[in-house]
Amino acid sequence: MRFDQHTGDSEDESPVNLIRRTAIRAVLLALFWLLLANGEPASWVIGIPTVLVATGVSCWLSPRTTWGWQLRGFVRFAPSFVYWSLKGGIAVARQATDPRLPLSPDLVDYPLQLPDGTARVFFVNVVSLLPGALSADIRGDTLVVHVLDNRLPVSMELERLESAVAALFGISLLSKNRKERSVT
Repeated sequence: MRFDQHTGDSEDESPVNLIRRTAIRAVLLALFWLLLANGEPASWVIGIPTVLVATGVSCWLSPRTTWGWQLRGFVRFAPSFVYWSLKGGIAVARQATDPRLPLSPDLVDYPLQLPDGTARVFFVNVVSLLPGALSADIRGDTLVVHVLDNRLPVSMELERLESAVAALFGISLLSKNRKERSVT
């Protein structure tokens, strides 16, 4: 089972799906406007044209790809997400508040194995869940990660996280020599 989300126009997208996707964006943007304007009715004089333009621009600028999460991958990823969030938050808090814990900050190059696209962007954004790690830059197929302690097994943790993201999206990883490798 897949939770498909169309993130842009595609040539084979039905008119119903296009209307549904556009309507959902318009409603979300209208709710955002309502929040920004504190529910002020007079603000809709500017809000309606703003929401319409923002909806049109967001549809126009969206990538023309389809992606989806695998239900099984999501069920496996969700507990890991909670675990990494808690572990990362506690570890950074300990390192920041305990002067006995030495820091050894560094920049680590990590060869990305996810193909270009939504899954790679998602992975780069969730790297900050790992204890003392933060995505700093992407150089081609290499992710530069800032770490608080270069003695920790950061590359191993990144590989585990990247495999979990691949399973979440139901895609194969590319091996170090850029060939596909299955994660399931």
